[in-house]
Amino acid sequence: MDAVAVASACAEAMWAGDATSRAHGMELVAVEPGGATFAMVVTERMTNWHGTCHGGFIYLLADTAFGYACNTRNQRMVAQHCNISYLNPAQRGDRLTAHAVERRREGRTGIYDVAVMRADGTTIAEFRGNARVIEGTLLPAAK
Repeated sequence: MDAVAVASACAEAMWAGDATSRAHGMELVAVEPGGATFAMVVTERMTNWHGTCHGGFIYLLADTAFGYACNTRNQRMVAQHCNISYLNPAQRGDRLTAHAVERRREGRTGIYDVAVMRADGTTIAEFRGNARVIEGTLLPAAK
């Protein structure tokens, strides 16, 4: 399997067990080696008392894209450290897209950046995550 096929197969394996992302209406838009894009529409139940999207939902979207991007090479990875900067509010009805890209991958660690944007191109948040490889793979060994 080439790298793109491996990334797609890893994403399919993760999606099969990802009830949280599906429950929040997330959609896997694209996946490639070291990258993933997810989208989500902000619903009324996601808004806070300010009438804007609660930061936890934005973090969840960014973290999901990060997690899928980390796991595109059939090595299981988990987060070591993540941080997020909220730059603009998101409103009910906004379609948010989180695009994760691998910035550096060396040995057992990787650094990933995620931009969460509104459909009009406004950046809602920037997320950076560090991940490390753990034991195991997502895909069964080829026979």
